[in-house]
Order: sequence, then structure tokens, then C-alpha cells
Amino acid sequence: MLGLILGSFIATLVIRWPAGRSLGGRSGCDGCGRVLGAAELVPLASALVLRGRCRACGARIDPRHWWTELAAAAIGALSGRLAPGFEGVAGAVFGWLLLTLALLDLAAWWLPDRLTGLLAVTGLAGGAAGIGPPLVDRLIGGTAGFALLLLVSLGYRRVRGRAGMGGGDPKLFGAIGLWLGWAMLPPVLLVASLLGLGVMLVAALTGRRMAGDAPLPLGALLAAAAYPAWALMIGLSP
Repeated sequence: MLGLILGSFIATLVIRWPAGRSLGGRSGCDGCGRVLGAAELVPLASALVLRGRCRACGARIDPRHWWTELAAAAIGALSGRLAPGFEGVAGAVFGWLLLTLALLDLAAWWLPDRLTGLLAVTGLAGGAAGIGPPLVDRLIGGTAGFALLLLVSLGYRRVRGRAGMGGGDPKLFGAIGLWLGWAMLPPVLLVASLLGLGVMLVAALTGRRMAGDAPLPLGALLAAAAYPAWALMIGLSP
């Protein structure tokens, strides 16, 4: 239930923030601007009852609302199932922050420092509280993750003469390292790379031509690989 509620907020943030719209105030229809009532703001249920359209003007409700609510609910349910208690709550927070960052990267090629910093701080707080990997492993992971992608970015720029990676990607990988520890960074990077190759393959199979240097949202790929890595780590722990 908490995942559904937070998913609704995450979807609103992802839609409004890149457009420069205020995150405060009452929720309204993006088509006619009408303020929505409480019955129209129930996660998932309202969209099903209204068949995905505004009751007043019939405008289509952005499907990112219910997809995000479903994803956030799934993260909460899986985290609680794998690790009932404080560790599960921590894992859910990790997943929800990653979901927000991934959606922002997909929507606007943007990994806000405020959210990446929050991910890093909560990772350190978990280590200090004795949850999951030891704090030393997390500190090594944070430093190694950031340094690795920063070196790759600088090397690409030196060789190719242009930027090949956004400035937020090394910060995100470092924050992931502060959550998972250094030992999980290679699997996360490997899975993210395979996901990127999968995107290119699907594009080729569907007839969309993509150049070898076509941009891909690395932040979203890292986020998509990091939460399953946490789930696997919890599942394998004694």
C-alpha cells in the first residue's frame, strides 16, 4: 500500500519536475486543469474506474501514473517478502529512489543531484545502522563506482573529443556502491551493459536504425540492474 501511494507521488514528480512545474498544490487534470477530487486520486483504482480518462474533459491520463504505481507497489511487496523488518524497508527505499531516477533519466536524460545525493546518504545511513553490507564495503563501493565511470567518461572525452557520458552517471554508480558494497558493482555494470545491448538488438529487429554512438540512458540501465542485485544479495544471504 505504501508503494502504491509513493508511486503516485513519484509519477507526479517525474511528469512535473522536468517541465518546471510546481510539485505542490492540488492535483489537476493535465487536459482541462480541473482540480481532482479525492475519489479520483486513489492509486490504480481511479484509473481503472475512469478507464484512463478525465471524467470532465475525456483527456487521456498519462499512463506513467499507473505503471509507476504498479512498479512501486511491486518493489514494496518484494522488499517486504525478501526481508521483513527494517532491512526490507531499507530495500524498498532503495528501489523507490532508483525507480524515480530511472524514470527521470528516461523522460529527460536527467539524474538530479538532490536525488542521487539522497540515495548516497541513505546508503551510508543503512551501513551505519548495521543493515546489509558493512560500512567499509559500502565506502569502498561508493568510491570505486564513482571513480570507475568518471575515468571512463574522461577517457572517452579525451579519445573522441566529445562527451560520451552524462555527469550524473558516475554519481549514481557511486551511490549504488554505497548501498550494495564494492562486490556487487561488477554484476550491476555487466547487467546494465547487457540491458543496453538488448535495447540496441530490439531496435535493430524492429527496423529502427541506431548508430553505434546512439545515446542510451545509462542511469536508467544502472538503476534497473541495481535493485535486482540487492534482491539477489538478500536472497543469497544466510
